[in-house]
Amino acid sequence: MARKTASRLEKRREAEAAEKLAAQKKTTAKKTAATTTAKKKKATKKAKKSKTANRRRLVWVIFSGAMKEEGRFPYEQRKEAEERLKQLRARGKRMYFIQPIKEPVTAAATAAEPSQATLASLSEEPEPEETVVEAPAEEEE
Repeated sequence: MARKTASRLEKRREAEAAEKLAAQKKTTAKKTAATTTAKKKKATKKAKKSKTANRRRLVWVIFSGAMKEEGRFPYEQRKEAEERLKQLRARGKRMYFIQPIKEPVTAAATAAEPSQATLASLSEEPEPEETVVEAPAEEEE
């Protein structure tokens, strides 16, 4: 015998009832979740300390072929650095080159200043040596 076919209206009512139950469960679950999260205080995050960029300055450095530093000049003194480079190249067959280097700025900002030895070698005339002559002490009577 043939069975009775299910009514579409009945099936639709059953489906809608099931959807209402599911929706009610979701809303109650959301309410309970909201109350539990409302009870818990969120941990406050500490603001990250922003890193300050290290200040750097550009200096001209003269290197030999063996990467040995031969001289260091501030950025403004490029002409002096090139003169020193010409002098070094004229001395012999060794290879020398100039290269800009960024170095961190420190409290002692005189590190890039040419040393006295470098300045002395730049000047062609040797500095006269100072001689001190002491006169014999006179006795007074």
